[in-house]
Amino acid sequence: MAKTTKNLAKDGADALKGKSSDELNTMLVELRKQQMDMRFQQAGGQLTNTAEIRKVRRTIARVKTYLGQQEAAQAAQAK
Repeated sequence: MAKTTKNLAKDGADALKGKSSDELNTMLVELRKQQMDMRFQQAGGQLTNTAEIRKVRRTIARVKTYLGQQEAAQAAQAK
């Protein structure tokens, strides 16, 4: 799962533009699971790189932004 985060951090938001809403929803679920695992690791003192939490949180926000943009575009086309 960390591979997803690292790819997005490296490629930026351009990696999300070509994905469908189903792919983005799947990615969002995976990122939320990763975030939860990292929170448990941090609470237990096992997390070594705490900066990863910030990267995951920002990636989640990025994915949610693209999902919102896709929904707005679909609503505009429906009118």
